[in-house]
Amino acid sequence: MIKRFVKMTFKPEHIQEFKMIFNSNKELIAAVEGCSHVELLQDDNNPCVFFTYSLWQNIDFIEQYRHSDLFKGVWSKTKVLFDDKPEAWSLKGL
Repeated sequence: MIKRFVKMTFKPEHIQEFKMIFNSNKELIAAVEGCSHVELLQDDNNPCVFFTYSLWQNIDFIEQYRHSDLFKGVWSKTKVLFDDKPEAWSLKGL
């Protein structure tokens, strides 16, 4: 099982727009083969910083998703709202 975290920092005026994009696509992403969970988290100290947390069967499923039309559509709408470069981590439990 892979735990995927993606950190994104948004311009304050784009926070609501990002939340709408995420909420309208959350179920579609969770339904992607290999994905068992998708969640959005907001930093408690900086409301402009968000993390997505998702669970994947393995890294191959993450890569398949990253090359999908769904990802390309969501990412193209999201990346224009950033205030800083996103960061991503794929982690597995020991």
